[in-house]
Order: sequence, then structure tokens, then C-alpha cells
Amino acid sequence: MPETDTTSTTAPGDVAGTSTDLPEVVCLGETMVLITPVDAVPLDQAEDCRIDVGGAESTVALYLTESGRRAAWVSRLGDDPLGRRVLRYLDRLGVDTRWVATTSTAPTGVYFKDPAPGRTAVHYYRKGSAASTMGPEVLDDLPLDSAAVVHVSGINPALSDSVRALVEALVVRVAGTSTLLSFDVNYRPGLWPVEEAGPLLLDLVRRADLALVGRDEAEVLWGTTTAESVAELVGPGPVLVVKDGDVGATEIDGDQITFAPATRVDVVEAVGAGDAFAAGYLDALLAGAEPAARLARGHALAVRALASTRDFAPLVRG
Repeated sequence: MPETDTTSTTAPGDVAGTSTDLPEVVCLGETMVLITPVDAVPLDQAEDCRIDVGGAESTVALYLTESGRRAAWVSRLGDDPLGRRVLRYLDRLGVDTRWVATTSTAPTGVYFKDPAPGRTAVHYYRKGSAASTMGPEVLDDLPLDSAAVVHVSGINPALSDSVRALVEALVVRVAGTSTLLSFDVNYRPGLWPVEEAGPLLLDLVRRADLALVGRDEAEVLWGTTTAESVAELVGPGPVLVVKDGDVGATEIDGDQITFAPATRVDVVEAVGAGDAFAAGYLDALLAGAEPAARLARGHALAVRALASTRDFAPLVRG
């Protein structure tokens, strides 16, 4: 792991001691500065671009915080203007960032959205980023035992060997506790080949308490074609949620299968919709909702993301 000069926003061991101070949900993963055209046009044709913030786990934390949950985002940022922008943005919207650290030896990552009819390409500039220097030491002061849910995605193990070791340590630490491990596959082919990603991501799905996966990405990774075939491959263990684009989503919990059709929407671009769905599902799960309501809540938040070029599309209040 690269040597890092790290300054935490919380002093080591200084963790608040009451349940009202600690997060219900801990989300761990990289967040970057996002450059996206103001209008949904290809990047090489855009006249104006917007600086946003985007990352799978922080997007989940943002939607959960907006929904009234105590959600923390855990990561590492560069000690640079972009890192400060990311931290200020999440702080302003109420996400708990006490366990975010900074380093002066690696930069904050950047990515660009390139909208086009029918698809959005994403171009990443994240190699050697601050988040890629994270390792198992990140877990030392996290209040994982008191959290109801820990959420992580399959992007993390693709970032570096040290982050892969961090994910493994997280899974081991949460196993056998009352904390629910939520794992979103979130396969990014630009980060690692399917031959490497497929077996590792399948292993993480099998060890999670809740696993979310797109039907299309499961087909790429494992050759499955239906929610039922994904469940058969995964075997007993996690509650499995298979998302199938504009068709709907299926929850499979043992012998119980629940399907909820997707909500129709004019899609602006799809990046971020899966994270919005995960946040909606987790919010309803924490509220004690039944499977159909959990899936419906996921769809409701995904619709907002699909209708926006932003990863996090805030609720417009009347």
C-alpha cells in the first residue's frame, strides 16, 4: 500500500457514545468529483459543464440522510480543493463524515459523464486516488457493531489490493453480528476484467446478508439470465434483490419471491439509479416494511435519479 500522510476528521478512538450520535447505516467507498454536461448532450458537444460529486456509497448515504436516517460515509480524500469540495458538499447535506480521512500524497479522483441517446458513458480518472490507498486500518475506529446496516459495493475491491483487503476485513468483522451487511455488486468493466471480477464478486454476494445486482450485470459476470437463475447460482444465504432495468425488481428470500414492476419514467440518464434504488430499499427495510414496499421505495428513488444528470437528485419540495 502506498505510504500516506493521513489526517482524520475524528481523533482516533473519539467516537460518540450514544445511539442518537452513531449512524444507523455506515457506507464505505470512494467518492469523486463529477464533471457532467448541464444538458444531457455528449461531452464533446457540451458548451457548459457542472461540477458535482458522485460515488456509489456516498450517494446511498445522501438519499438515506434525506429520508431522515443517520447515515455515515467513510472514505479517504486528497488534501486538495476537490477533496474539500466533496467533504463540504456531503457535510452540507447532513451526511456524517466523521470517519473520512485526507492524505497529502494522493489526489481526489475525478470522473466525467458522457451522455448520449440510449446510454451514458463514464470516463474515470481515479488511478492512484486517495481512496485507493485505504486498507483494513480504516475499520479500526468505525462503530460497525452499533450500526444496523453496513453498505459497500463491488467497486471497492477493484480499486487496489489494499482496498480489496479492506473489504475482506469488513466482511469478516461484520459476519456473525447483528449488523446487516448490504452488498451492491455494481460491476464496473472499466476497472477490472470479468474473468477476475466474476468469482470474487460472487463470493462477496454469498457472504452478504443482503445482495443487490442488476440482471444484466449478473449475465455478464456469471452467465445467468433471470432472477431465479441468479438465486440458484448464489445458493442459500443472502436476501437477493435482482434489478431488471425498466422491467422491475425481484426480491428472493429463501422460498419467498416478490416482484415489483418498475415505474415508468422518461430517462435522462441512468448513472446513479442503482444507488438510489439501494437507498430506498434500505430505508424501507429499516422501517420494517414488507418486501413489496421495500422494492417500491427503491423504484421511487431510482425514478428521481433516472430523470436527472446528477448522481444524487434531491427531492424538490413544494
